[in-house]
Amino acid sequence: MAAGLVATILLGTVEPALPVGQGLVAGVVGLLWGALRVVEARVGRHSVATDSSREASRRLRWYRLRTGATILGVGAVAAAFVAPLVLPAAPRTVVRDVITPPLELHELVSPLVGFRKLAKEQREAEVLRVEGLPAGARLRLATLDTYDGVVYDASSGQPGSGVYTRAGEEIATADTTPSRELEVEVLDLSGVWVPGAGSVTGITWTGARADQLADSTYYNVTTRTALATAGLQPGDTYRLRAQITAAPTEEDLRSGRIAVDTPLPPLPDDAVPGSVAAKAAQFMGEETDPVERLFALRDGLVASGIFSSGLEDQAPSRPGHSADRVDSLLAEDEMVGDDEQFAVALALMAQQAGIPARVVMGFYADPETDTRQDGETYTVTGADVHAWVEVPFEGHGWAPVDAVPDEDNKIQPEPKSEQVPKPPVLEDPEPPEEPADAVAGDVQDEDDEEQDPEGFDWGLAARIAAAVLIPLAILLAPALLVLALKARRRLFRRSAPRLSDRVAGGWREVLDAATDLGATVPGGATRREAAGVLVATLEAPGTVPLAHRADATVFGAAEPSPQEVEAYWAEVDALLGGLHARVPRRQRWRARLSLRSLRGAHGWSALRDLVRRRPAGATNPGEAGRLGSDGRSDGRTEGEA
Repeated sequence: MAAGLVATILLGTVEPALPVGQGLVAGVVGLLWGALRVVEARVGRHSVATDSSREASRRLRWYRLRTGATILGVGAVAAAFVAPLVLPAAPRTVVRDVITPPLELHELVSPLVGFRKLAKEQREAEVLRVEGLPAGARLRLATLDTYDGVVYDASSGQPGSGVYTRAGEEIATADTTPSRELEVEVLDLSGVWVPGAGSVTGITWTGARADQLADSTYYNVTTRTALATAGLQPGDTYRLRAQITAAPTEEDLRSGRIAVDTPLPPLPDDAVPGSVAAKAAQFMGEETDPVERLFALRDGLVASGIFSSGLEDQAPSRPGHSADRVDSLLAEDEMVGDDEQFAVALALMAQQAGIPARVVMGFYADPETDTRQDGETYTVTGADVHAWVEVPFEGHGWAPVDAVPDEDNKIQPEPKSEQVPKPPVLEDPEPPEEPADAVAGDVQDEDDEEQDPEGFDWGLAARIAAAVLIPLAILLAPALLVLALKARRRLFRRSAPRLSDRVAGGWREVLDAATDLGATVPGGATRREAAGVLVATLEAPGTVPLAHRADATVFGAAEPSPQEVEAYWAEVDALLGGLHARVPRRQRWRARLSLRSLRGAHGWSALRDLVRRRPAGATNPGEAGRLGSDGRSDGRTEGEA
């Protein structure tokens, strides 16, 4: 019993629940039970089978009970007044405060999801201030080495991906290159990924949240990526010690050799669109040397690409880097995109050609306008965000390779005819004809008098339009109603009052789209079980990380940030675009007009919420999807989903 009590305390929460009440109940029950056992033992040894002995035993038992209760009551009152004076003021210590749970990378959002936000919405915003960075050096935000068809992400424990371990003021390294110190201040940057440079040999947090960030810092020596699960906030500061060396020039790389046997996480076949291999073959031609093939791929993208981050003075450009987005990029003769799309496309094409490649997201200033000297303060803006590819070269390690088209590349207008038109010849106008004399007795039709001077009958045109448009509107009304309901349902899910409900609504949007495409998800399935069904039926592996992220958000102790919600919906949109792109156009429209997701218990409840103007996905009793004793959802109205 004592061991069970100690185990319960150690595995409990930091805040004790009614400690005085629990102690009183345990003490009263224990003492009463002990008193009864003593009385029964004594009476049993000297029992006499007479009525008077039984009555004496009963009176003795009640006397002991009353006396014991009185003593316990007095002791409880005394303890209530004395306990606050004698108990220690130190906080309660439990096992969960000492044991740190393992890092779960799949619960973190890839920084590449927010690339377009930095490049477009925060283009003029100051996001970082760095002191001590050499001129021309790059800041690394994260190295991304695994792709699932939806997002390029970081991995841990896979072939060639390294492992994220706890990091502090000293990070062991076998490299003897001298380290230099950088002072970094976070201005307008959020997320868990910590900007660094070169190979980091130590991180010292110096801001107001130093202890919290230091306890949550991890570093991957293989990918040279740092993160802090507590998340960055404006005002955070840290001191970075790093080994920074100059990157090799293109001439050095062209004369070198690629380490083609460098391991990397496997690339799923169903995650890469077919256009990647086709475009790679077109750009490489007959080249067989890995170095020449790499730069042929790079040069093909640069020559054929049109740079655009979707700004007002640039060509329209979709964000994201899903398989559907990469496929649409490579399918065009004039490929429109920015660093995000071109870096992912180059990495995928290189891996298809047998060249190890990974994507890096970070910051660097425009070399043509950057006039800083070594060590001078570098204020990073959103316009400095970039994505590039790293390829392993013998003697140089992972070397950066950029695939950014020249910003002067513009979409060429349609060619005009070279034939010069002849000037028009003015001719004398013909004299008007004299009106014919009216024949006596002729009566003109009244309809002719109602016509306008040009002879067009507007009344007849209106009657014809009404006869055509009204039946057409009646025929299209059901389809328009279904589209309007689904659009309104999506809007309510994405604008739910609680941020966690928006994430749950995003997962519900994935389930509804899959349902309309013909997938059948059991009503009682959890999100992860539903994701497994979608992987098996629709071949959509990207649903698994979305399900994990939704579970982590809904069941987590804290609400997600607006940036995490927007990033989650961006991945949802990318996944849905990929699902619809895999089916024929007729099936795609059939799914959009399908009523399957509007039927059933959840469908009718969603329609009812729309009528009542309550955001879909809002948490109700039984709808929160909190875990029950069996590990499943209590309400399951999110599909558990």
